[in-house]
Amino acid sequence: MIELSKSEGLWVVTINRPDKANSLTLDMLEQLVQIALDAKDQANGFVLTGSGKVFSAGADLDAAKAGLATSDVWERLSGAIAELPCLTIAALNGTLAGGAFGMALACDLRIAVPHAKFFYPVMKLGFLPQPSDPVRLRSLIGPSKTKLILMASQKIDAAQAYQFGLVDMIVEIEELIPTVRSLAEPSLAARPEIRAGIKALCT
Repeated sequence: MIELSKSEGLWVVTINRPDKANSLTLDMLEQLVQIALDAKDQANGFVLTGSGKVFSAGADLDAAKAGLATSDVWERLSGAIAELPCLTIAALNGTLAGGAFGMALACDLRIAVPHAKFFYPVMKLGFLPQPSDPVRLRSLIGPSKTKLILMASQKIDAAQAYQFGLVDMIVEIEELIPTVRSLAEPSLAARPEIRAGIKALCT
């Protein structure tokens, strides 16, 4: 249910469980963590996307009830993505929710389709978000809009996300992967020390 393709140094990781809104089990999350760790020394570019019309609904419902919603695996995953020395892009093919937010926030760029929606209903569900998620969200959109999402449990659409600065571009679904590949090209062609050095200067 986690697919990995590699082409010219670009790793494209696809969450492929569309019948369950690409919700994530512990096994799937552990696979994602391992892929991100492997990518640190091997990938020249890294893309996260989903199949179907939803990027990810977050934790699988049954797994969430068993404790996955508050597991540290989400933090390990976002940390592994954030530490990658190459350009990382979340290709948001649709809505993302809950813990899946952390994966997208850990990426350098977020490219979304027009129908994507964003929500992180931890206040309603009664537990804290992963520690790094509010920090990264606040750095992108500021404290008040972060509270709008995390405390007021507001669902925002792609246009609002772009206006807030949460996503960097909005493209039609058929242009999503071609756009992402185009954005990754300069990084793929660069020497590793230049790629990593520029990323460090931007962080």
